[in-house]
Formats: sequence, C-alpha cells, structure tokens
Amino acid sequence: MTDSLPGIGRFLSNAASKARLRLSQSPWTKPFPLAVILFFLTITSLLIGSYPVPLWRALDIMTGYFLPAGWTDPSAWDLKEVAVVTIIRPPRVLVAVMAGIALGMSGTALQGMMRNPLVGPDLVGVSSGAAFGGVLGLWLGFIESQVLILAMAVAGACGALLFTMALARMVGGKSDGLPLILAGFFVGAFFMALVGLLLSVGNPFYPRGQRTYNIAYWLLGIFRGADPAKVWLIAATTVAGGIILMSLRWRLNLLSLGDLDAKSLGIDVRKLRWLLIITVSLMVAGQVAVSGVVAWVGLIVPHLARLLVGPDHRRLMPTSAFLGGVFVLGLDSFTRTVIWGEIPVGVLSGFIGTPLICFLFWKTKTKGWNES
Repeated sequence: MTDSLPGIGRFLSNAASKARLRLSQSPWTKPFPLAVILFFLTITSLLIGSYPVPLWRALDIMTGYFLPAGWTDPSAWDLKEVAVVTIIRPPRVLVAVMAGIALGMSGTALQGMMRNPLVGPDLVGVSSGAAFGGVLGLWLGFIESQVLILAMAVAGACGALLFTMALARMVGGKSDGLPLILAGFFVGAFFMALVGLLLSVGNPFYPRGQRTYNIAYWLLGIFRGADPAKVWLIAATTVAGGIILMSLRWRLNLLSLGDLDAKSLGIDVRKLRWLLIITVSLMVAGQVAVSGVVAWVGLIVPHLARLLVGPDHRRLMPTSAFLGGVFVLGLDSFTRTVIWGEIPVGVLSGFIGTPLICFLFWKTKTKGWNES
C-alpha cells in the first residue's frame, strides 16, 4: 500500500498538469473573466441611473415576479422601483449589451477579412449604409414594420460594403490598406449625404418637424426608449450572426494570411467573403435599426481584445464579443448616471474613438496587415 502512494501522487500530478495545459489552451479561458464582468455590469446597470434602486429592493421585486406568491410582500414595493426594474431598464440594458456584442464581433470579422487593423463598420461605410436603409424605410412609411426597416438596413449595409471594396480595388488594385480606408470614407460620406437629403425634404407620409428631429437624434446612437420588440430584433440578428462568426473563427485565421495562402489550404475565399459580408451587414444593420449609429466601437474593441488575447480569432472573437458588451454598456451606464441630460452613446464613443483612431493611423502608417 505504501509503495503505491508515490505512483498515485505522480498520476495525480500528471493529470493536474494536463488539465492546466488544456485549460490554458482553451479558447474560452481568457474571455471567461470578461463574461463574468459583463454579467455583473448588467446587474449593476439595472440598479443605477437617474432613479437608483437598492440591490436588496431589486432582488425582492425580481423574486416576487419569478417565484410563487408568498415569498415576498408586493404591498411593500414602490411602484416607481417596480417600473424601473421590470419595465424601463431591462430592455435598454439588453439592447446596449447586444449592440456592443454585434459591433465588437463585426469589427473583428472585417479586420480579419480585409487584413487591415484600421477597418471598422463605420470606417468602411457599413454603418452609414445601414443608417440610410433604415431612414429610407422610415421615410417610406414602414415605421410600424421593424422587419422591413431591418431588411432595408441590411440592403444598405451590404451595398455600402460592396461599393467600398469595389472602389478600393479600382483605385489601388486591392481591398486593403490606404485605398480601402479612403474608399470607405467616400462611400460613408455619400450615404450620410443621402440620409441628410431624406431628412431635409421630409416624407409624403408624415409631417416634418418632431418626427424628423427624432430620426436625426436616433442617428446619433441612443438606447433610450428601448422596448421588448427592439430587444427581440437586435437579439435575433446578433445571435444569428454571432453563431456564424463563431463557427468561422479558424477560417478567419486562414483568411488573414492572404488569399493565396487561404486558397492553398482549401478555403473558398470568394464564398467565405460573401458569407462574412452578409453576416456583418446583418449584425450591424440590426444594431443601427434599433439604436442608430454608435461610432468607433467596431474599431476600438477588436484592438483592445487583440492586446488581451492576441490575433488568434478562436480567442479574439469571443473576447471582442464580451468586451464590446462591457464597453457599450459601460458608456450607456455612464451617460445616464453621471452626465445630466444623457449624451447619446454614439457621441460619447466618438469622443473616445477619435483620438484612438488618430494614434492607430499614425502607428500603422496606413498599412494593412500584409504590409506591416
């Protein structure tokens, strides 16, 4: 019995070493802490704001809603606290989380597909195209049909991205580097000009004035007024697109090597690019249709995630998803808690993203990954 103890000790030691090695190699090891942070930030966001709610009171209200009668005393609840915890804040928090996840994953996919660290949904015209599609749907009177508005936003996003890639190839012979950035700037400016045209001429279905003001304010990127319908809409596009992007993580690793290397390894580059374009357009269009244009998140988040976990998309994609949720929800919680009057999140993210993009533009010398 005594002789077998060293053997058992070695066996347990080897098993522990193998477990630690597998855990360190798992693509979910490093993203997991961000998932925990996102969970606690979500809970905290339900409690803070212009009308704060104590944690114990929120737990009591939620317990009364999900557990049988008799566990809590509803007569002790404050009606304002009930409305805040169960009606007003949950849709807004969920929309903010989904928007961050969608933009983080979309930016990561675009940067990997185009092999350019300066690419984001707003820099290549995707957000502007989606905004034009959504505003056109509202202008045509589809305000009661969010599905039609989403479909038009997806069409606008796909069209803008295709125009950007085609223009970059015509000018520079390739779809990365400086030609892509300039093409995205031109295409994005064109689609935003179309948005301005629609807002200036009004529409034949609704009078000008307050509705035009609401659309213009929505374009700045806001989460106020979120409701369950918007939650379902952005959740459907984010979850569907997220599943596709998560399943394509290793293909993105190969695509980042270049088209020739990817083809030599058995990847159908053309089909993969089309699938990525449609998926990214769907996710960004869902976000824009619900909460307007939230600038720079699709550029900032992939860079921060790359600093944390490296360029491997198996780790980078889930990290960008959780970090995007933390980033956008953090901005929304800040603007509705600290800043009086609620500055739109799209404006606040622009203040943070503009200095960062200037630094990245200088750091990379406008080069794509294949040139650096």
